[in-house]
Amino acid sequence: MPRYSKVTQLLSDLVSIPSVNPSLSTDQPSITGEEEVADYLSTYSRGLGVSIQRQAVLPNRRNILFRLKPKGKIKHRVMLTPHMDVVPAEEKSFKPKIKNGRLYGRGACDTKGSMAAFFQAFCDLAKHGPFPKQTEILFAGLVDEEFGQAGSRKLAKVGPKADLAIAGEPTGLKLITAHKGSLWLQLKTEGVAAHGATPENGKNAIEAMSRILRTLFQDYPRFLKERTHPLLGSPTLNIGRILGGTQPNIVADHCTIDLDRRTIPGEDEESVKQELKNLFKQQKLPIPEFVLSRSVPCLPLDTNPNLPFVQSLLRATKKRKTYGVSYFTDASPIAMGGTPAVVFGPGSITQAHAKNEWVQLEELDSAKAIILNFLQKLP
Repeated sequence: MPRYSKVTQLLSDLVSIPSVNPSLSTDQPSITGEEEVADYLSTYSRGLGVSIQRQAVLPNRRNILFRLKPKGKIKHRVMLTPHMDVVPAEEKSFKPKIKNGRLYGRGACDTKGSMAAFFQAFCDLAKHGPFPKQTEILFAGLVDEEFGQAGSRKLAKVGPKADLAIAGEPTGLKLITAHKGSLWLQLKTEGVAAHGATPENGKNAIEAMSRILRTLFQDYPRFLKERTHPLLGSPTLNIGRILGGTQPNIVADHCTIDLDRRTIPGEDEESVKQELKNLFKQQKLPIPEFVLSRSVPCLPLDTNPNLPFVQSLLRATKKRKTYGVSYFTDASPIAMGGTPAVVFGPGSITQAHAKNEWVQLEELDSAKAIILNFLQKLP
């Protein structure tokens, strides 16, 4: 594609390499896994003098780390941390197309656009400089963001730590310093089975749950609106699934609902459970059984926007303030490991996971220029 920029060519190549998260799809093994993307990045950076390390995460799935050392002694470190996996799509979605200034294809927006912008900036700096005097730059291609964030959790656990990590996600070139956490809870009510012709002989678990649902739909949202965060607003609740009983002529002896509770800083699993139990008690409702249906913590992100490296990146974006978003990213697990993290990248979150996913090429070029400008001004 000679008429397009290097970062556009890089993105086109990355989109053409299927990397569907294996935990989300097992019926098409030929298009799953991140290894081919990692191999391509290794080849792309050949001859630039960067060191490469692989970090085992899951069976046959590894993070890839590229290091660019400064001129002098390492006193600081910055990490660029996009993820390499994408959500499932038809095979034709991995044939990139450019039309009306947009590149279409699975991952173009979420988040190979960020990966291309970050990696091209990293490679341009490695080739042309100027190198930072005291700051090591690390590009980390991460696995498994779209399922359990195993890649970012491994990086956070074993290191290295840094002064700042930039998670690549579609933010419309806004710098994100806060995002909501995601807590998945399952609530269960128990009943007593009986013949459907004599329901008075049983105890209907669905009836018990219906009273709980009424409270969750009507009263709980008003309660949540009383709590706010300056960048994130209020917490939210979505009831995404309900299952109960076995068949129409049997009184239901069990009922479950699955909740997605989006949290703001200051909230965690225990505080959410306790406030729900207190609400049910106040309304004299049966206390259901609580089951955590996601095994890893997905806490909210709340990075100090006044940190020097955050301010430096903010200046590079030419914007005056940082923002918050409602979706969850790798930035949270990385921050939980002790590295301040932010979120940045080209594209709109409305395009993420969309059937006709796309990213604006002008925005892609701008993202690469912003990251390169930031890297060139590191101490």
